[in-house]
Amino acid sequence: MSTSDDVARGVLAAVRAEDEGAFVRLAEYHRNDLRVHCYLMLGSFTDAEDVLDRTLLRAWRARRGFTGHAPFRSWLYRIATNACLDALAAPARCRREIAIATNGAGEPVRSALAEVTWLQPLPDRPEDGAVATRDTVDPAFVAVLQHLPPRQRATLILRDVVHWPAADTADTLGMNVAGVKSALQRARRTLRAELPDRHPSDHDRPAGPDDAERACLERYVTASRRADPAALAALLHADARQAIPPARLVHTGRPAIVETRGPVPADAPGHGEREALPLAMNRRPAVAHYFRRPGEGVFTATNLDVLRIDNGLITEIVTFGPELLTTIGLGAILDVTAADHECAGRVGGR
Repeated sequence: MSTSDDVARGVLAAVRAEDEGAFVRLAEYHRNDLRVHCYLMLGSFTDAEDVLDRTLLRAWRARRGFTGHAPFRSWLYRIATNACLDALAAPARCRREIAIATNGAGEPVRSALAEVTWLQPLPDRPEDGAVATRDTVDPAFVAVLQHLPPRQRATLILRDVVHWPAADTADTLGMNVAGVKSALQRARRTLRAELPDRHPSDHDRPAGPDDAERACLERYVTASRRADPAALAALLHADARQAIPPARLVHTGRPAIVETRGPVPADAPGHGEREALPLAMNRRPAVAHYFRRPGEGVFTATNLDVLRIDNGLITEIVTFGPELLTTIGLGAILDVTAADHECAGRVGGR
């Protein structure tokens, strides 16, 4: 379909004909943007996928509510937003708590990133639309969104990411325009407090890594495979920070990060081979880490690092557990070269 009017006519025709296949094909055209929207609302890729499936099912069930007066994409966004709000109101989600993180010495550390234990990275996909920019899917930004009350969160996303008018946002959220403006002001105030340097340079940077990032990523992969702390230290900015959301843990500064890495003695229980697979997550370079004990046939994923690289040095590492890698089929590998080739087209690769 070439225009919004063409899409609307196609949807109305599918509704009149009760043609679920045609309706789903038109809805699927917006799946990638809707996935990013659900991810921003929920902070979890797996939760976003679940809610996205429910959104498309809800859309078909509510198909007669589509009149064609508003764009089909906007109609789907309304359904997705409310599906996310319903998910956030579920008891299991309400029990999730944001608590102060700690450093390696067990001391309290303020970190919006490390305080969201359910935070997951978003695998890059070549077909992702313009909504998935480095700025909008920045892990730090996604984490701060999770600190906002659900309707403030939805308001900020619809107004500042999707760029909806205040009236449309109010209609979707069951609010008045004054309420939307107030919620947006409060949300922006929180965002400024948590992210005073909102990475403005990212607005003009390409979606993929530049040459300096690729070179740094390759050296990081090599250092990880060799468990070489000196090589890792050479790649880190002096003030680099590592946030580990699943453990609510933060390491600040080059020495603190390097201290957690290094070779395992041959007689230690954790001795074995290490592998590292370069990936792309949240429009940033990322590395999946694997481990194989003596006698084992496969490398098993241990964790996933999403990197922020500035001027050829790593300034931020966000470390996640292996769960997402299992979800996307990279929880275990036999050969890192084959896995690298296979995942390149599946999750953005290089």
